[in-house]
Amino acid sequence: MINVSVEKNPNESASSLLRRFTKRTQEAGILPRVRSLRDAKRVLSHYKTKMNTLEMLKRKENMEKLAKLGKLVRNTKKRPGQKAA
Repeated sequence: MINVSVEKNPNESASSLLRRFTKRTQEAGILPRVRSLRDAKRVLSHYKTKMNTLEMLKRKENMEKLAKLGKLVRNTKKRPGQKAA
């Protein structure tokens, strides 16, 4: 990452200093890079993906088991905005 530093010159106002700093950051292209990285998500590793899949399958299996035993009450009401199956 590029760091931009600006030193205050004698007889320089704060607004002038800020203007110089803004110009340097624009020239360095820092803002577009930071904005592009803001919402970036890391790719999960193969192991994490596998563990998430195994956990989801385990949950699904447990729900099916409970449904067979009659201990699971399925929600059959249609929710607003849901399309008919």
